Amino acid sequence: MPGKLKVKIVAGRHLPVMDRASDLTDAFVEVKFGNTTFKTDVYLKSLNPQWNSEWFKFEVDDEDLQDEPLQITVLDHDTYSANDAIGKVYIDIDPLLYSEAATVISGWFPIYDTIHGIRGEINVVVKVDLFNDLNRFRQSSCGVKFFCTTSIPKCYRAVIIHGFVEELVVNEDPEYQWIDRIRTPRASNEARQRLISLMSGELQRKIGLKVLEMRGNAVVGYLQCFDLEGESGLVVRAIGTACTLDKLSSPAAFLPACNSPSKEMKESPLVHPPSHGCRSTHNSPIHTATGSRLTQNFSVSVPTLIYTGMGSGSAGKEGGPFKALLRQQTQSALEQREFPFFTLTAFPPGFLVHVGGVVSARSVKLLDRIHNPDEPETRDAWWAEIRQEIKSHAKALGCHAVVGYSESTSICEEVCILSASGTAAVLNPRFLQDGTVEGCLEQRLEENLPTRCGFCHIPYDELNMPFPAHLTYCYNCRKQKVPDVLFTTIDLPTDATVIGKGCLIQARLCRLKKKAQAEANATAISNLLPFMEYEVHTQLMNKLKLKGMNALFGLRIQITVGENMLMGLASATGVYLAALPTPGGIQIAGKTPNDGSYEQHISHMQKKINDTIAKNKELYEINPPEISEEIIGSPIPEPRQRSRLLRSQSESSDEVTELDLSHGKKDAFVLEIDDTDAMEDVHSLLTDVPPPSGFYSCNTEIMPGINNWTSEIQMFTSVRVIRLSSLNLTNQALNKNFNDLCENLLKSLYFKLRSMIPCCLCHVNFTVSLPEDELIQVTVTAVAITFDKNQALQTTKTPVEKSLQRASTDNEELLQFPLELCSDSLPSHPFPPAKAMTVEKASPVGDGNFRNRSAPPCANSTVGVVKMTPLSFIPGAKITKYLGIINMFFIRETTSLREEGGVSGFLHAFIAEVFAMVRAHVAALGGNAVVSYIMKQCVFMENPNKNQAQCLINVSGDAVVFVRESDLEVVSSQQPTTNCQSSCTEGEVTT
Repeated sequence: MPGKLKVKIVAGRHLPVMDRASDLTDAFVEVKFGNTTFKTDVYLKSLNPQWNSEWFKFEVDDEDLQDEPLQITVLDHDTYSANDAIGKVYIDIDPLLYSEAATVISGWFPIYDTIHGIRGEINVVVKVDLFNDLNRFRQSSCGVKFFCTTSIPKCYRAVIIHGFVEELVVNEDPEYQWIDRIRTPRASNEARQRLISLMSGELQRKIGLKVLEMRGNAVVGYLQCFDLEGESGLVVRAIGTACTLDKLSSPAAFLPACNSPSKEMKESPLVHPPSHGCRSTHNSPIHTATGSRLTQNFSVSVPTLIYTGMGSGSAGKEGGPFKALLRQQTQSALEQREFPFFTLTAFPPGFLVHVGGVVSARSVKLLDRIHNPDEPETRDAWWAEIRQEIKSHAKALGCHAVVGYSESTSICEEVCILSASGTAAVLNPRFLQDGTVEGCLEQRLEENLPTRCGFCHIPYDELNMPFPAHLTYCYNCRKQKVPDVLFTTIDLPTDATVIGKGCLIQARLCRLKKKAQAEANATAISNLLPFMEYEVHTQLMNKLKLKGMNALFGLRIQITVGENMLMGLASATGVYLAALPTPGGIQIAGKTPNDGSYEQHISHMQKKINDTIAKNKELYEINPPEISEEIIGSPIPEPRQRSRLLRSQSESSDEVTELDLSHGKKDAFVLEIDDTDAMEDVHSLLTDVPPPSGFYSCNTEIMPGINNWTSEIQMFTSVRVIRLSSLNLTNQALNKNFNDLCENLLKSLYFKLRSMIPCCLCHVNFTVSLPEDELIQVTVTAVAITFDKNQALQTTKTPVEKSLQRASTDNEELLQFPLELCSDSLPSHPFPPAKAMTVEKASPVGDGNFRNRSAPPCANSTVGVVKMTPLSFIPGAKITKYLGIINMFFIRETTSLREEGGVSGFLHAFIAEVFAMVRAHVAALGGNAVVSYIMKQCVFMENPNKNQAQCLINVSGDAVVFVRESDLEVVSSQQPTTNCQSSCTEGEVTT
């Protein structure tokens, strides 16, 4: 046998009372792996049993070690009736199967029940002995490392980046099987959890096999998703980037770094890359698949808006031959790959050369039942079609690869929307295959590669552009052409020159649709989608101009489908790039008869917009140097060439010739008001409230313009659910409710985190879903990082803080302990939402009592808190070891929703339990942090009439070991015999 799994059950604690007569429990444990089950002895009448069992040994293939989870079930022994289940623990064995991994899994695991939640803990020790297997036909991929982070892991360097890997597996959903009608809810939930765990392991093994075929040893940017297709079945799919990584063994790799993550990244083997504008085309015909199933494919084409923000510059006379040679080398390196996609958003230095634009595609499908789980060809064909479309878009932009690539789905009954997006780019072939560029040629190429502004230069020929665009000479090098605005799906490169600070920019849109079935429903959605995507991009462009910025990074557009509505949410981080031209203003034009009051209203709104732009430039410290057009060498556009921003409902051939469309020497955007929807757009521009003083927010890992970070971080997850009233619901009312929901959610976060001022909310990830009719759910995960500021903090409340306090219903206890686990409801609202906010710190003690940074790192600390962050790094610390990925799926159900505190209390308790279980698994591996944490799925379903609710959550991240800089300084200045746990973190206490 190639592997032997050994398990020992040590003890349990805090078990629930199962025998009402004695208020105790007769507990025993079943240990199951595959088809083999062992049992411990029954420990009578104790809530803290001490089993100290023998070693249970399983002799299995390494393929089974990757596919199967270790299943530990705790039960209460009954003599005359069936044993009662207390709860279960699923342990993933995969982290023990590759080199440099942990040798043992040992620790206290929460015992989880899908009905009652966490019910005590159990101490388990797990070991694996692997034997060498040189069989070339083996079906396991032991040894391949997986990373959720979308950048090269901190203690590794990339030798070769091979490319895209993908796989999916399908099966029937146990929730919809016939036996589910006669089994208990607990049995149904456990069957579902076990199946998903099996499918997840199988999927990871198959991805690993593809990596081995490519002669790689790791998958970076691994993203695994679950598609709950109802009666059609269950799909688990994953994508990633195959790489060959080398562990950094240099002692300098673990020397203390500065507090600035941006500086740390410049020193590390990665750079955060960029990209430009957007391109997509729309195929309007409806294709009919086998069995008369409608499959409509499209991606939106909006030249006026999207193409203007496309990437930049043609090859200049200088370095032209080298550019051509670089393109030829890279194309040869990628021509054998079916899909040259990369899920990374940050790359090794020199990897990214140019960016062509954002490419996206969407497809509407009708789900059909999965008849044979072993043949998922239908779903594979769907995604292959989408990827082929993305590839063709990138090729049209003169690019041969797509970076920052991601895929997502939205499912409602029989209809499924498949979405894919990324950024078309030109890459350096040196990283794509070994020895592609050799000797002096490599040196000459790198000498001619532009720095700092090179990613902004257009990769396509200026004379043969695939879309209309406004190009100017680069404001940095003044040699290549750049666009006037830039859209990307990746993070800002650390070497990019940014003026001022960045900010979070969101576009929100709701559209009602008629309820329909099957093909009629799919057709209605297909007709709405192109206009929705256009509207979302219009909002993004308007808000970007209003902020006085010219580039978006980390763009993520989500389209969600419900029974009677479609919702769109786009998030990005706006910045001002020094290489791009200064953005023009926004001009309002009215198309009505001569009406003095109306003209006065238009003039008033124009003044408010101009004042807002000026305030935003001051707030975000945007003060670009004045450079004349003559120096830049860009001709002043003719009036007919200037961009006009029109709504999709306002297509008109009338020209407003009397308007002065220029703001100084800069092009102005024209907002033409000829209906109520257009007026609504203008009002929505002015309703976005800037964050309070001392707060900044972005959806990228690093806030551009801030470098002096401290080591104080705070991760949080917040979920809000509102139920709409179907009476007289219009698009305008729906948009207002959605906007208010998101804005109030951000305000409540600012209020709760006010004690951390000055701070920045980084990696803000919004997810919107429509789980039921008239139900809207918004989930946000982010991390608050403090930074040093020269000015002293104000002790008195500002007017903004006072308004935030009035907008919150938190009680006095929250005012004392603003970062404790808390749940609350929104203030008075037309449709009062339920909300649960869970803060990553699980201590009931306030932060203010533990901020003495002069104390020794391990003084008076016996237990270290496992840190959790959505970032790929920990400020003020060095990651020394990656222990494997954490990929967990949980189901929670209740039949006493009101007694558990309603929706807010139920969600709060469940998310807190998820945090606890993730921490326990990381600690058992020997880790002290989870980086790149993400809640990929949070599906809430409610039946208020029956007092029932169910929630499904899928989370993932990288378990790591990190060392604080202060610990490294102590170790370097004192003798290495100092005993100090590396898992200890400053200023944190657990209870």
